[in-house]
Amino acid sequence: MPVTFFAAFASVYGNYRYSQMSVPDEVDVLDPTDLLPWDRPVVGRYNKNADKVSDWAAALGAAPLALAGYSWYSGDVGGKDFAAYVLMFSQALALQNGVNLMVRSMQIWPRPYVYATEGDGAEAAKDARGEAYGSFFSGHTSAAFTIAVFTGEWFSEIYPESPYKGIVWASSLSAAGMVGALRIAAGKHFPSDVIMGALVGTGISLSVIRIHKTAGSKFSLYALPNAAGAVVHF
Repeated sequence: MPVTFFAAFASVYGNYRYSQMSVPDEVDVLDPTDLLPWDRPVVGRYNKNADKVSDWAAALGAAPLALAGYSWYSGDVGGKDFAAYVLMFSQALALQNGVNLMVRSMQIWPRPYVYATEGDGAEAAKDARGEAYGSFFSGHTSAAFTIAVFTGEWFSEIYPESPYKGIVWASSLSAAGMVGALRIAAGKHFPSDVIMGALVGTGISLSVIRIHKTAGSKFSLYALPNAAGAVVHF
C-alpha cells in the first residue's frame, strides 16, 4: 500500500507540474555552450518520422502484460502471481512517470530541436511550448527500460531454467535502447537525457521488484474462522 500510494502521488503531482510548464523568459538557457560536450553535436537536430516511430514504440508496453497473461493462461503461474505482477508493473510505470515529469518540469535544458535555426526544426521551435524546454530526462526511454527490465525479470522468475532467458533479456533491452536512439534521432532528447532515462527506468523497476520480494518474505496475511490479521516474520 505505501508503494502504491507513493507511486500514485508521484504520478499525479508530476503530471500537475508538467501541465504548468511554460516557455522561460531567460533566453540564455538556449546557449549551446551550457550543454555537456557530448550533447552539443545533437544541437538543432529534428526528425519528425523518428519522433512518430518512437511514439509508436509505446505499443511495446503491452509485451510484459501479454507475457504474464500467457503464463497465467498456460498454468505456469496462478492468478495471485499474475495480479501481483500487474500491481508491481503499474507501480513502477506510475513512479517513473511521476519522477520523470517532476524533473522535466524543472526545465534544466531545452530539447535539441529548439536550437534549430532552419528547416522543419526551426518551424517546430517557433511553436514550442513549455514542455519543449524540459528535455532532461527522457520519459520515453525511462518507460522503455522499466518495461524491458520487468519483462526480463518476470521471465527469469517464472522460467528460471529456460534457454530463452538470454534472448528475452537481449530483445527487451535492445528494444528499449532503440527507443532511446530514436528519441535522439528525432531531436527530442540529448544523449544525456537518454542515458539518465535508462538508469532511472532500470533502477525503479529493480527497486519495486526488490521491495515486493522483501515484503513478501517478511509479511503474510491469515484468515481463520474467528480471526484475521497479519504476521511479521523477523
